[in-house]
Amino acid sequence: MGIINTTPDSFSGDGVEADVSVVMAKARAFVQAGADMLDIGGQSTRPGSEEVSAEEELRRTIAPIRAMASEFDVPVSIDTSRPRVALAAVEAGACFINDIYALRRDGMIQVAADTGVGVCLMHMQGEPRTMQQQPCYRDVVCDVRDFLQQRIAAVVDGGVAESQIMADPGLGFGKTVEHNLELIRRLRELTELGRPVLVGPSRKSTIGTVLNQPDPQQRLWGTAAMCAIAIANGAAMIRVHDVEQMVQVARMSDAVVYGWQAQE
Repeated sequence: MGIINTTPDSFSGDGVEADVSVVMAKARAFVQAGADMLDIGGQSTRPGSEEVSAEEELRRTIAPIRAMASEFDVPVSIDTSRPRVALAAVEAGACFINDIYALRRDGMIQVAADTGVGVCLMHMQGEPRTMQQQPCYRDVVCDVRDFLQQRIAAVVDGGVAESQIMADPGLGFGKTVEHNLELIRRLRELTELGRPVLVGPSRKSTIGTVLNQPDPQQRLWGTAAMCAIAIANGAAMIRVHDVEQMVQVARMSDAVVYGWQAQE
């Protein structure tokens, strides 16, 4: 899953203007590099971020989604927690909703149920503005698994087919470095939920702390290591900024974990 941020304040410094031509240039590069899905978001969710208006989020995302959906066969995902934005995105051509609030906001389950698109339910302790202020768990993996299990049940009860659902442990969303590393190390315990697991380690501060790399754009190799280990431990999808390089990491990891057959 290739990340396309149309925000000016992305933590990773990769945000692009909501100009359709600029977004499309990045999307074409991602598709050419082998992205399996394009994930576009118009609201920064970095630690300490403030919400923008729904109108601004729509302005940043809907026209680019319409353009991507009309040009590419690669599916487009909307990264949002607002039902109004999610519905407009699906109407514009998105076929997946990636929600850091795990469809907890009023109306989000209904949008997913009515449209029948895929959804990703992510774990987050707190909210982006406050989530890194002393995150605490009894057992981070068990607590995350229990939350995701409850959300899957609630979303299915709301009319969403279980086959539509992916789960995301939410690396960096209300978690310390130790929490993030333990989630990757014990990721197999989350695959027991019975749903595909999406993992987003790309350029995260955990990598910066471990490798002493304060610049997010210098965290390529740390991202590669976390992606490879996540795949080995059962991740079904990785959400990344550096698509060209991480496609190679994913394909090599798949060959080791699942086997490889030479192309004739």
